[in-house]
Amino acid sequence: MTAAGPVLRPDPRLLDRCAVLVEAATLEGRRRVLGISGAPGAGKTTLVLAVLAAAAADPRLAGRVAHVPMDGYHLPNAELDRLGRRHRKGAPDTFDVEAYAATLTTARATPRAALWAPSFDHGVGEPEPDSIEVPVGADLVLTEGNYLLLPDGGWPTVRAELDEVWFCDLAAEQRRARLVDRHVLTGREVDDAEAWVDRSDEANARLVVTGRDRADVVVVDGLVVD
Repeated sequence: MTAAGPVLRPDPRLLDRCAVLVEAATLEGRRRVLGISGAPGAGKTTLVLAVLAAAAADPRLAGRVAHVPMDGYHLPNAELDRLGRRHRKGAPDTFDVEAYAATLTTARATPRAALWAPSFDHGVGEPEPDSIEVPVGADLVLTEGNYLLLPDGGWPTVRAELDEVWFCDLAAEQRRARLVDRHVLTGREVDDAEAWVDRSDEANARLVVTGRDRADVVVVDGLVVD
């Protein structure tokens, strides 16, 4: 138990699935990419970090798993202002889908070369170019984001680069509480945070959950449920 709550321990079956992907990458000389989707606040990044921690202690996976989050592909605020979309930041059309798909394509096509990807600075709300390294030895790239299973808006080009997709699910009231807390931690007042969640995050969530049935695995709090 930590101050933030219990440590998530991923279902061993999830690590087994990662090991299968790593073995296939080794045999074929091509990186594998594993996507983790789910609505805002469902625990995608928490699951990714738990899998990375468990992988580091697993001899099948240690040193062979990297992480490229979708968050780094947010359009810059200046571009969102130009498009008149800053009020809906986080919606499907506020990401550079083409650049995201291109990064995943490159990751798969260059298995023995290092790769750099952007991250996202939540403190300033902007992407940071070339701040995440996918090292030469990484045979599996984990990438999490809301829209990996969307059937339109350019997102199928991302899905085409994913060898497998897991869907993080969580009860709506739990998700909402997490999101409000998250926004408060970044400096919003509670009322403002609740309004943003209801106006923006929940609108996105209703779209994301339509992809649940298209996932290979459904995960709740680290456990495979479907």
